[in-house]
Amino acid sequence: MNSSESPSQSSNFHFYLPKKAFKMSAGPLIVDIIVAFILAAGLLYRYGNWQRHHFLVTLAVLISWYFSLLIVFVLPLDVSSTVYRQCVQSSESNSSSPHENSTTPCAEPWSSVPDNVYPNLWRIVYWTSQCLTWLVMPLMQSYAKAGEFTFRGKLKSAILDNAIYYGSYIFLCFLLLVYITFKPGLQLDGQKLKAIASSASNTWGLFLLVILLGYALVEIPRNLWLFGQRGYALHHAYFRAAKLNFDKSEAEETLDDVLESVQSVRNIIHPNDPLYPHLETIVEKIPPPIWQRLKNRHRVCDDGLDSPHSQGPCQITQAEWYWRCWMHPIVLKTAAIISAVLSTAVVWSEVTFFNKKPVLSIFAILVNLAKPNYDYFTIELLSTVIIAYLCLCAFATVLKIRVLNYYYLAPHHLTDEHSLVFSGMMLSRLTPPMCLNFLGLIHMDSHVIKSQLMETHYTQVMGHMDVISIISDGFNVYFPIAMLALCLATYFSVGSRILSVVGFPQFLGDDEVTTDLIDEGKKLIGCEKLRKQKTEESAERRREYLKRFDRSSNQDNRGSSNTSTVVDDSPSTNLLTAAEPIDWYHKPQFDVSASDEYQSSRIVNPPRNIFDDV
Repeated sequence: MNSSESPSQSSNFHFYLPKKAFKMSAGPLIVDIIVAFILAAGLLYRYGNWQRHHFLVTLAVLISWYFSLLIVFVLPLDVSSTVYRQCVQSSESNSSSPHENSTTPCAEPWSSVPDNVYPNLWRIVYWTSQCLTWLVMPLMQSYAKAGEFTFRGKLKSAILDNAIYYGSYIFLCFLLLVYITFKPGLQLDGQKLKAIASSASNTWGLFLLVILLGYALVEIPRNLWLFGQRGYALHHAYFRAAKLNFDKSEAEETLDDVLESVQSVRNIIHPNDPLYPHLETIVEKIPPPIWQRLKNRHRVCDDGLDSPHSQGPCQITQAEWYWRCWMHPIVLKTAAIISAVLSTAVVWSEVTFFNKKPVLSIFAILVNLAKPNYDYFTIELLSTVIIAYLCLCAFATVLKIRVLNYYYLAPHHLTDEHSLVFSGMMLSRLTPPMCLNFLGLIHMDSHVIKSQLMETHYTQVMGHMDVISIISDGFNVYFPIAMLALCLATYFSVGSRILSVVGFPQFLGDDEVTTDLIDEGKKLIGCEKLRKQKTEESAERRREYLKRFDRSSNQDNRGSSNTSTVVDDSPSTNLLTAAEPIDWYHKPQFDVSASDEYQSSRIVNPPRNIFDDV
């Protein structure tokens, strides 16, 4: 028990605190818990599909995302609580000295809670996240991609897959433990084993953090500034439309091959065959076409960029024009300037936070300035801004990363279970090292500044920003160098140029492939605009003609309405009556029991020359 703890904190007396005082102090913590859950649930709703995905997969991903965001929201409160406990400890040590007389008491933070709240919270978050990311979610990932049809078969395949994967790691760890055991002068116990495991996990997380931050600290401000320029977003939309059109063509070819394979199997397997239920399971998983989503995204076209009163198929309101062409670029450029300042401060602090005297880390200087005045709100606000920006850079890169087009988070509920589980594992493994790195930036990790000080509750549970002993000697040298190298590589678009050379087109302003794709995308969007305009004009003419026909029919039938209803069965009436649903003609849907072929559910135009016999 820490020396700063009061006697009531060593027993259960804290449960009898006045309810009013507890509500006042626990309010920020409760708000952070609720906001983190709402944000995690909103992100999962955007990317996942709880109606199609397995309930356990959705629950595991929600918990992993929620706990990762919870650390980000609650850690600033732990920092302010630690500053208060450090002040109390310093006051007690000064009052015990006969030559020191401390008359100024330490002000308690406005968000203070009993000292056992944060340790218990961090233990729940830490061990749940570790269990999910190393045991449960890898099993779910293998279960999701297993090709078996039964629960037992999928589970068996997942266990076998993970046994092979983690068996090699266990074997290497066993050899390492044997080496450490027989090494002279070293004794192992539970705490040392935990420290070794924590160091190995932090090494992996910090290596990943360097890559993600080195990319995002430069790319986010640059993208905000470029998208604030007039015409850049439009060219990027053209480029993306051309790429998606190419991906669509490849996906359609692959889909056709798969459907032909399934159809050939259907010709062999009959309803009485024992494999027929498995065939039905495959057929039910065939999704509807989603190409229409791309066409609906590009509402902004170059017709509306010059004037709010421009005419065309992409007409926008005057308020929308002023927002998109005047206010929106200003907002983006302002955000770009703010993010550039934060990125510069983060890079400088990452390079210099190992230096204790003098303190060169910008964030450590700001926190130290707020400590003597007991300005806990400023400390929490500053900590929230820093860790939120680090979280934005790291998490945004994880959410948009595409690993060989296999792990990819697609919005509009189109992400598969495999990619969701992968993102949950990444966030759970990345968040603890990122928060330890943040504590190092503000000099609240004793292992970084090499001095004794009261630790945060987070550090007491999660450990320190330590790495394995093999690379720990020069870590404070190559960590800043790696961060600077990746930032420079991102600034000069080295990775994008390499990917473009090897066959993965990237949006580069001075690249010939980019120019060709922009032109192709412009043609695609232009064709879609013309098609949409013709469709709207045709529908408008049809509505006007039917309105005139209904008016004339009502006038003809007005005289006979009191006696009887005259049914007009003339060919012209039947033809006009049947004219309405022609634009909505559908190919028949696929029916397993009645059809021998797969039929597309896409909307198609009616056959030409349909009225030649009239």
